[in-house]
Amino acid sequence: MAPVLALIDLQRIFADPDSGWAAPDFQRVVKPTKELIEILSPEVVFTRFVAPEKPVGSWATYYELYPFALQSPDSDDYQLVDEFKGAPTLDKTTFGAWGPELADRVGTGGHLVLSGVTTDCCVITTALAAVDAGVYVQVVEDACAGADDASHQKAIDIMRLYSPMLEIVTVDQVRALNQ
Repeated sequence: MAPVLALIDLQRIFADPDSGWAAPDFQRVVKPTKELIEILSPEVVFTRFVAPEKPVGSWATYYELYPFALQSPDSDDYQLVDEFKGAPTLDKTTFGAWGPELADRVGTGGHLVLSGVTTDCCVITTALAAVDAGVYVQVVEDACAGADDASHQKAIDIMRLYSPMLEIVTVDQVRALNQ
């Protein structure tokens, strides 16, 4: 079975330098992401983090800190950046994108390749949940960006601890493995 590429949260709210959720290196991941799409098409899934209609539990506390994010999923901020505009998305109101929809796409014991933003939040959360489900996961380090460089590196270092179930790779390594 071919690997599935999940592109995590390549949205305006994370790309806009004026956003409270800006990933400073967001633009750096656009070119490597396009390369991954070429390599792994058509098995590509774009995910979008969107606010719930009414946050409950710890999410209510979270959105008290980030009230600007309580917008409709149709808002401009929650759309994919222009480079990927119009692609179908798997929307979620949780940090992790792993769930029944992505699990069905990957298949039991399948192979998931991850990139996107932020390494230290939605990428790592998705990766660890997929590993727990028995999926082989590759996180493409040069196609991920964190909230800042230090947080990105810490998340990468933590995910390395999950080898051999989770592997940190580069775009070039993905290309070599899928030729």
